[in-house]
Amino acid sequence: MLIHALQDYYGILAKAGKVLPKGYSHVNIHYLVSLTKDGRVDRITDWRNREEKEGKKGAKKEVLTPRDAVMPQRTEKPGIEANILEHRSLYIFGLNLENNGELTPDDRTDKARKSHEAFVKTNLAFLEGLDSPLVCAFRQFLKNWKPEEETENVHLKGLGKDYGKSGFAFCLAGYPDKPLHEEPLIKEWWEEWNRKTKETASDIYVTQCAVSGRQDSIARIHNKIKGVYGGLPTGSVLVGFNNQSENSYGNEQSYNSNISVSVMEKYTEALNYLLGSGRHKILLDDMTIVFWAMDAGEACEDLLMAMLCGKSDKMDGEQTERMLKSLAEDGKSGKLTRKRLESLEAIDPDATFYMVGIKPNSSRLAVKFIYRRQYADVLWNAVRFQEDLQMGKELYPVSLARLKMELTSPKSRNETVSPAVMAKIFEAVVYGGRLPEAFLETAVRRVKTDADSKVNNVRAGIIKACIHRNYKKGEFGVALDRENQTPAYLCGRLFAVLEKLQQEASGNSLNRTIKDAYFASASSKPAIVFPKLLRLAQNHLNKTKSPVFYNKLIQEIIDPLAGEFPDTLLLVDQGRFIIGYYQQYQSFFKEKTSV
Repeated sequence: MLIHALQDYYGILAKAGKVLPKGYSHVNIHYLVSLTKDGRVDRITDWRNREEKEGKKGAKKEVLTPRDAVMPQRTEKPGIEANILEHRSLYIFGLNLENNGELTPDDRTDKARKSHEAFVKTNLAFLEGLDSPLVCAFRQFLKNWKPEEETENVHLKGLGKDYGKSGFAFCLAGYPDKPLHEEPLIKEWWEEWNRKTKETASDIYVTQCAVSGRQDSIARIHNKIKGVYGGLPTGSVLVGFNNQSENSYGNEQSYNSNISVSVMEKYTEALNYLLGSGRHKILLDDMTIVFWAMDAGEACEDLLMAMLCGKSDKMDGEQTERMLKSLAEDGKSGKLTRKRLESLEAIDPDATFYMVGIKPNSSRLAVKFIYRRQYADVLWNAVRFQEDLQMGKELYPVSLARLKMELTSPKSRNETVSPAVMAKIFEAVVYGGRLPEAFLETAVRRVKTDADSKVNNVRAGIIKACIHRNYKKGEFGVALDRENQTPAYLCGRLFAVLEKLQQEASGNSLNRTIKDAYFASASSKPAIVFPKLLRLAQNHLNKTKSPVFYNKLIQEIIDPLAGEFPDTLLLVDQGRFIIGYYQQYQSFFKEKTSV
C-alpha cells in the first residue's frame, strides 16, 4: 500500500512541477569553478546564498546556505564511481586534505588518484562529440589537470576545511550565471545518454512488477531515502535484501521484491520530497512521521501541522488558535464537517490522507505504522483531541512536543517517555480512540512526585482527556463544576480550599504549604490525611479575614461526602482528585462570589 500510494503521489507532484524529472538529482553546490578557454582554473568563487536571519537575542546575522542545483543523477553505489559533471572535490581535483590543511594527491589506498581517473574517463566519454565554448573548456580541464602538480594551488588551499565538504560546479570565466550543468547542450545529451545506457545495461531483469502489474525492468538496488531522523547521512533504503537468508528462488538483492525501476524511482523521489519538506513531517521521539494528502496543494498538511505542533510554516500560533476556535465552535453548534472544511482555503474534505511512521534500522528503514484516512476524519479527530485537552474557555493548541515535555520531570535531563506510549497517543489523535493507560498514569505520577507538585493546565488537560476518552465522556467541563459529586473530585476541591486558607492565614509567607507535604498522600489515601488537615484548618480559620467564606465553602464540599472520605483512590480517581484540585484553585483567581 505504501509504495503504491507514494507512486501515485509522485504523479500528483510531477504535474505540479514539484519533483525532479527522471534522471536528475538535487545537489548542494557551495563553490563555482571558473575555467579559462584552455581549461585552466581562473578562480573559485563562493556560490552560496547569503540570508539574513535573526538570532536568539534578536541580533541579525548573515547565514550562508548552499545553492540547490539540478544535475545528472548521482550514483548510489558504494566504492569508486564517478558522476557525470561531478561535484565532489576528491573526484574533481584528485587531492586529499590532510588534518594540517595541506593538499596531497596520495593516500594509503590510492583513492584520490583512482577517483580522479574515474572522473576523467567517465566525463570524457560523455562529452565526446559535444562542442561549445564551456564544454571545450571543461574537456581541456579534464585532460590537463594533474593532481600531483596542484598541491600548492592557491585557489584550493584558500578553501581551507571547506575543500573536502563542499560541492563544486563549473562555468566559463566571466559567465558565472551560466554554469555547465545548465547548458542546454549538456541537458539534451544527458537525457539521450541516460536512456541508451539503461537500454543496453547487462543486468536488466524483466518480469511482472508487483505494484504496477506490468512487465517491466525490475530494480536490483533501490535509491536511498534521506531525511529520516537517526538514519545514515548518506541515506537508507526502504527495500533491500543483503543477506542470503532473505533470498528466494535464487533471486538476489531487490530482485526478490519485484518492483520495477520506474516505480522505484517514483516512490523514492516522492518520499525524499516529503522528508525534505518541513511541511510534511514531524519528529515523535526517535520516529519520523511523514504525512500527505492526495492533492497538489499543501493546505491540508499546513492545517494538520498546526493542530499537532501548534503552528506550521504557513500558520503562526495566533492563526492556529483562531482556526482551532472556529472549528471547535462549529463542532459544538452541530454544523456539517464538510461545509466547514469546504469553506477553508484549498481544503478537500474527501482527500485521502496518509500518515507513515519511519525509524532507521541498520542501513534500512522500518515502517512502524501506516494510517490511511479521509482528511476530514483526521482533522476533526485532531480538533476533538485539542478540545479534550483544554482547561479554560480560551482554546489554545497543545503540541505533541509539549505533551511529551509534561510527562517528564523538569529537573531531569535523562528521563524519557516511552516511544511506544507516544506512538499510541499519536494513533489515538488520528483515529479518535482510547488513549494509552500509561499516558494517564505518567501524568498523575508527575503531578504527585515533582518537587513542587506542579498542576498546570496541560497536565490537568492530559488527565481530563484520558478520563473523557477512556472512562466517562463529558465528565469535566473547562471550569469548576459545583454539581460534580464524585468523592475524588470533591476531595481535590477540598484540598485546594484548605491550601488557599493556609496561604491566606499566613499572609502567603510560607515556604512550604500543605501541598508540598500532603498532596501525594491525600490524592491516594484521603481517609488518612484529610482529618488531620481539617484539624489544622481550624487554626487557620482564626487567622484569616474571611472565615465565613471558607467555612461555607468547606461545608459545601464535605456535605455530599456524608462525613466519610474514601480509604483509597485508584488511578482514575487520583486523576479526578487532581482535576478537582486544579479547577477549584483556579476559581480563586476569578472574582469572588458569595457561596
